[in-house]
Amino acid sequence: MLYAIVAGIGFAFFSAGVRADHEDGHSQALTVHGFGTLGVARTTSEEVEFVRDISQPRGARTQWDGRVDSVLGLQANWRIIPGLEAVVQGVSRYRYDRTFTPDIAWAYLKYDPTPTLSLRAGRLGTEFFMLADSRQVGYSFLTVRPLGDYFWYLPFSSIDGADVALTVPLGDNVLRGKLYYGISDGNIPLADQQWKLDGSPMVGGYLDYQLAAWQFRLGYANIKFHNSLPIARDFYAIPAAQFSPADVRASLDYLETAGTRSHYYSFGVVYDDGPWQFQLMLNHVEQGSNAFQSSDAGYLLAGYRIGPVTPYLGYSRVESKRRGNTMNPAVAHVMADSASDQKTAIVGARWDVARNVALKAQWDAIRGDARSIFPYRRETGEWPGRMDVFSLTMDFVF
Repeated sequence: MLYAIVAGIGFAFFSAGVRADHEDGHSQALTVHGFGTLGVARTTSEEVEFVRDISQPRGARTQWDGRVDSVLGLQANWRIIPGLEAVVQGVSRYRYDRTFTPDIAWAYLKYDPTPTLSLRAGRLGTEFFMLADSRQVGYSFLTVRPLGDYFWYLPFSSIDGADVALTVPLGDNVLRGKLYYGISDGNIPLADQQWKLDGSPMVGGYLDYQLAAWQFRLGYANIKFHNSLPIARDFYAIPAAQFSPADVRASLDYLETAGTRSHYYSFGVVYDDGPWQFQLMLNHVEQGSNAFQSSDAGYLLAGYRIGPVTPYLGYSRVESKRRGNTMNPAVAHVMADSASDQKTAIVGARWDVARNVALKAQWDAIRGDARSIFPYRRETGEWPGRMDVFSLTMDFVF
C-alpha cells in the first residue's frame, strides 16, 4: 500500500535524521511531537451508550468511562531538503475492534515547489468538514470533543491518496484551495460485525478564505462505497415461513451500499481574536443508499477567555430525513439505525493550567426524539431520546 511505502521512507529518514542531529547539529531537520487526551465521561441514561463517533463499538452509560475520549498520538516530521518533508503519525484510541491498538493515521511525503503550492501523497487525514483533520487532537479544540451532532457522520479518519493545495495572497487576506483524492481505510462496527470501508474511493475539495481573525470555508466531498453492509446473515436467519428467499434478495438489493455514493456539503466560519472565539458550522449529507438517511446539521459555539480560563456555550442540531418506502419491517429496522433528530446544549470551560496542558469540564444536554438512535450503541426500547453527558478531560501536547 502507498501509505506503507511512505511510512517506511519516513521512518528511514527518521533514523537518518537522528544520526544527522547527533553528527552535525542540524536539530531543525527532525522534529518529534506528541499529543494526548486523558478523559472520562458518564451519562444519565442506561438505555443507550454514548460514543465519540461511529467508529467506536461501545460507549459510556451512567458509570464513568475512560474509553470514549482517551487518545495518545506521536508524530515525526523529517525535513529531507528545503521544500520536501516526510511525516508519520501514529494514534492509539478506542476503535472498532474494542482495542487501543495504534494505527498509522498519517504517513505522507509533502513537497512545496513554490511558497504557494503544496503537494502531498501517502496516508492523509480526511478534511470533509472544517477542523475535521485534527479532531483527534483534543488540545486544538475549545470543547472536550468535536461536537457530535455535526461530526458524527464522519467515520473516515484517513485516505491513501494525494492532495494539492494552492494559496493565493489577496492583499492582507489569503485565499486557499485544496483538492484531494484517495481510497478509504477503516471499519465501522455494526453489532458483532464490521462494515469495511477499505477500497472506497473519496474525492473532494474546499475553498478557504482568511480575513484577519475570520476564516471561512466552503467544502464538498463524496465517497463511493466499495462493500455491502454485513446484514445478509441476519436476513437469511429469518424463518422462511415469515420471509421467503425472494423477500430476502429484494430487501438486500434495496439496502445495497456497494456502488452507491454519499455526498458531503459543508460551510464553516471561525473567529479567534483577543478574548473571543466563535464557530459556526453547517452541513448537508446526501446518502446514495436506501440503507441510510440523509441529514442536515449545524452548531454555534462561543467562548470568552478570562485569564487562563475560557468558559464556552454551544448549541447543535441534527435532523435526518426519513425515506418513504420501507418495504417490510426488517428493512425498516435497518433504515431506522441512521435516524437522528436531536438538539444539544453545551456548557463547559477550558483551563490552560500550564504550558501545553488544558483541563476541560463539559455538560451536554441532549434532547431528541425517541427514534434518534444514531450513532448510539446498544439502545433499548425504553430510550426516550433525552440524556445528559458529563465529561472531564486533560489534553496535552509536547
